Amino acid sequence: MSHIPEEKNIFAARPWACLAVSATGTFMATLDGGIVNVGLPTIAHGFGAELPFAQWVITVYLLVIACLLPAFGRLGDMRGRRSLYGAGFFLFTLASAVCGLAPGIWWLIGGRALQGVGAAMLMANGPAIVVQSFPGPERGRALGMIGMVVSLGSLAGPSLGGLLVGAFGWPSIFYVTVPVGILGMVLSSRVLPDDRRPAAQSFDYLGAVFYAVGVVFLLVAITHGGRWGWASPGTLACAGTAALGIWLFLRRQARVEHPLVDLALFRIRALLVGNIASLLAFMAMLTNAVMLPFFLVRVCGFSSQKAGLIMAAMPLAMTFVAPVSGLLSEKTSHALLTGLGMALTAAGLYSHTLLEPDSGLLRCVAGQAVLGVGMGLFLSPNNNAVLGSAPREKSGVAGSVMALVRNLGMVSGIALATAVYEAFHTRALAAGQSETAAFVAGFDASLACAAALALAAALLGATRPANQARKPTG
Repeated sequence: MSHIPEEKNIFAARPWACLAVSATGTFMATLDGGIVNVGLPTIAHGFGAELPFAQWVITVYLLVIACLLPAFGRLGDMRGRRSLYGAGFFLFTLASAVCGLAPGIWWLIGGRALQGVGAAMLMANGPAIVVQSFPGPERGRALGMIGMVVSLGSLAGPSLGGLLVGAFGWPSIFYVTVPVGILGMVLSSRVLPDDRRPAAQSFDYLGAVFYAVGVVFLLVAITHGGRWGWASPGTLACAGTAALGIWLFLRRQARVEHPLVDLALFRIRALLVGNIASLLAFMAMLTNAVMLPFFLVRVCGFSSQKAGLIMAAMPLAMTFVAPVSGLLSEKTSHALLTGLGMALTAAGLYSHTLLEPDSGLLRCVAGQAVLGVGMGLFLSPNNNAVLGSAPREKSGVAGSVMALVRNLGMVSGIALATAVYEAFHTRALAAGQSETAAFVAGFDASLACAAALALAAALLGATRPANQARKPTG
């Protein structure tokens, strides 16, 4: 007898309580990312580490998450989610304490790698918990709430990190997540239903290795290609190794009886289109996140505090719009909401290319608010369409793929923004323009490129298939 109906009834019995558990893990993961970014210069100075080396405190976290997302999504589908989600909270909490106690940079990097393992357990299974808890029309509203939590975590991270580092030192940015993790462990054990079951299928360990090799070398090539040179031997070697690893992974997934990622999922047009749109959206948004603070400080002459206030307008707008968008996704077309959302995002990005040195605070805040409204409209219905199109027993893998695409989009967005900026900045300097004028040329080009990516995502969103109920598979 199939386990699917039983699993559905177990999670759906306490849907909002299960949502609270998923939201706790989501908030902890998003909060921690922003906090660490703000504290990195202080960490590097405290350990006497060069900034490029200290960046591995951030990079190793991203690499571990990217490597393990499909594996933990698959294990959740096979063996149940409560144990993995609880273990994710435990490892993340333990790793946070390890990071705070770190006596050296290598210890800290190791602690961040362990944090990445815990975060991958949470990210891979959190969306699946929400989907299984809300099998009916309220799912869009629940995913909208998760979108709001992501915004709140993103909003609170940088500002809270700055306050903690200034008041208590950099270890406090890791200790602050310890009580959140303990709360998550308690909620997981008391709220999530016991969905353990014997694995009826085998786990593809070799496929996991091929996948990890491919993704690690791909991310290294994307992250460091601009600094090494895109045609340098190091970049080409990483790209070649990544291509080989990904090819071996795809070849094995097509042949093995129980694949790590069922490639048939990508034959579902709504799932494929939604993930491509998400990739483009996060590439566009990370371009804005990387480039705009420099423009605000260098060109507009704002203080770091004012620049932070302006940047906070986007996640603040998302906080209000995402739940409304999730509610609307239950009643109207996903294509309409995602297309409109990314069109607004493209308009907000392009509006930044029109900024002048004397642009006021309100003008800059307005552009960021438009971005927040656009992304808030886009994310909830897009996630609803992706997760709702996958078979329920594969929702863990679908959720992990969605999280992986988001991470790849962020890394690729940073690399693209840097590459476009450097190309136009160098060209302007060669033409005899001043440093400020050359910076503006690079900034405008990178934001225009981001607007084009958002517009492409809008077109994909507007032409996606009509809302469809999940097809049962067994």
